Amino acid sequence: MEVLEGGKRGEGQRSIFKPNWKLSAASTSISTQPPPFDIPTSGSCSSPLSSGFSLHLGISPFPLLSSRVISSQGSPGDLALNCNGQAAQVWSQLCPLSPVTFLERAAVVYSDRTSLVYGGTRFTWRQTYDRCRRLAASFRSLNISKNDVVSVLAPNVPALYEMHFAVPMAGAVLNTINTRLDCRNVASILIHSEAKVFFVDYHRAGALGRVVAPLLVVIDDVDAPTGIRLGELEYEQLVAAGDPRQPVHSLDDEWDPISLNYTSGTTSAPKGVVYSHRGPVYLWSLPMFHCNGWTFTWGVAARGGTNVCIRNTCAADMYRAIADHGVTHMCCAPTVFNILLEASPDERRPITAPVSVLTGGAPPPAALLQKMERVGFNITHAYGLTEATGPALVCEWRHEWNLLTQGKQAELKARQGISVLTLAEVDVKDAVTMASVSRDGKSQGEIVLRGSSIMKGYLKNEVETSKAFREGWFFTGDVGVMHPDGYVEVKDRSKDVIISGGENISSVEVESVLYRHPAVLEAAVVAMPHPKWGETPCAFLTLKKGTDKESVGEKAIISYCRESLPHFMVPKKVVFEEELPKTNGKIQKFLLRDRTKTLTVTELATSRLHPVARRATTAVNASKRKFSLCLASEAPSASHDAKREKEHLPVQKS
Repeated sequence: MEVLEGGKRGEGQRSIFKPNWKLSAASTSISTQPPPFDIPTSGSCSSPLSSGFSLHLGISPFPLLSSRVISSQGSPGDLALNCNGQAAQVWSQLCPLSPVTFLERAAVVYSDRTSLVYGGTRFTWRQTYDRCRRLAASFRSLNISKNDVVSVLAPNVPALYEMHFAVPMAGAVLNTINTRLDCRNVASILIHSEAKVFFVDYHRAGALGRVVAPLLVVIDDVDAPTGIRLGELEYEQLVAAGDPRQPVHSLDDEWDPISLNYTSGTTSAPKGVVYSHRGPVYLWSLPMFHCNGWTFTWGVAARGGTNVCIRNTCAADMYRAIADHGVTHMCCAPTVFNILLEASPDERRPITAPVSVLTGGAPPPAALLQKMERVGFNITHAYGLTEATGPALVCEWRHEWNLLTQGKQAELKARQGISVLTLAEVDVKDAVTMASVSRDGKSQGEIVLRGSSIMKGYLKNEVETSKAFREGWFFTGDVGVMHPDGYVEVKDRSKDVIISGGENISSVEVESVLYRHPAVLEAAVVAMPHPKWGETPCAFLTLKKGTDKESVGEKAIISYCRESLPHFMVPKKVVFEEELPKTNGKIQKFLLRDRTKTLTVTELATSRLHPVARRATTAVNASKRKFSLCLASEAPSASHDAKREKEHLPVQKS
């Protein structure tokens, strides 16, 4: 890697950072000694946890946040006490909440409990708190101050977890970068965010090429140091050199930024989303760079759980971690299900106790949920997006559903569910009239959210921010329905809905049918041009290992879909791939849509006729003498004609 100090910045951006690094070369040994200071046990503003975060995933998938403080000036006569006991006019009696307080509490309540496991390295919550205090102090020595951006490119290693606390302790803003991005995209994020310091995992050090970074710090492997360096600074050196007795940043307003996360760009250019401070064994199968690990980075500390870190999300590492450490909880996208299900016998380890899994990112097919539960994973479906600080809805399980058939249970689990405790309200509305759709599970509209967990806005993008917020609601861009019981179900992304001959086709519904095929591993359905109907479904598939590809062809898949779908929803083109393009576990459909522009629709002879018309044609061939009788007895009625028009089939004329 070639590091370019500074770099040209746009007009109005902060000046080039010139570090004031005066620390001598410090030992690279890991600091595990008790901190030489008293961990606060009283007087600090900690959020109440008695009814807060729960890693029993049927309740709330991330910590309670406070209500938004609208103004620092309350109404006349509203007098309350702030954290220091001083008089202040506020809307209510509260102290600014921050997930940093979860770590302070864990260091007291769970001081000797294991906080982090990575290979042969283990830390307790007291040690983790000490290390974060040290790192925060080193940030200040580097002139990192309030609202400065600290970027990090690393897999799920202890350093990345610790930075979720150390960075806000210094008053700075954490920017975790997707490790799957290429050099150009990483550079764009560093420039747009105006990062003041850039932490890079040693494994990515040689693959980034030319990177503009005001200050670069390498993260060496804490369990087996490699000695790789990119400059003078290394992560463990900063931890060892910091003074844990220095006070942490005092939060004045919980709406101060805490992290900056860039959207995955699955439907448009990535946008910088700004977040505010608002006993389990947890496996980090979900990247921490994705919505700060859906905010579980802070949530596990709230419960004093154990973080089991793995560098790679592969079947062998996940099964080994579950067996060795008694993992109780994990989060992942549905694509990880396939990694676990397709594991070879030598990669698998027995699961002796159920593992609670929170999944989201894409609607999981019911068939996939059933397969996972047979292996030993208890799945809870959630819905969220970067702009909602991760999970916003969760499919909270009802006891009466246990009496239903397994197939019906899987269908219910595929719903996105009801709002988590931190979300004030969710609705499905007509985006034009703003009227709520009927709660019938059929009427479609756009899913809208509001609450204190919604983002502050997009960084340096007021146009997109104003588009996202309207009449007190955040518009998600997802099409869904509201069931009579108040549970929301996503039907599609608004940009993924296929409009064929005036009919809306949900790609999710078509994909659900494809996932039931015994040979299909992954499925993605997108719109492709059709010479007559404008658009038509095109299916991209990957097949399971060991599948005889010659026995599963395009015609066989189309015929299979015709058994379960209206004809106009059946894919008119099927493409088989070795792997589908993904980011953050989500399939990048916009890339697949671009590919369809060069494809040609496959028209099967059998797809041109309605079943009633086919039976009539068969009867004519069997006996021409009974032509009139057969046609009269089976001719399509007026209602059949209307249905045929809807299914894009020619109306039979007698």
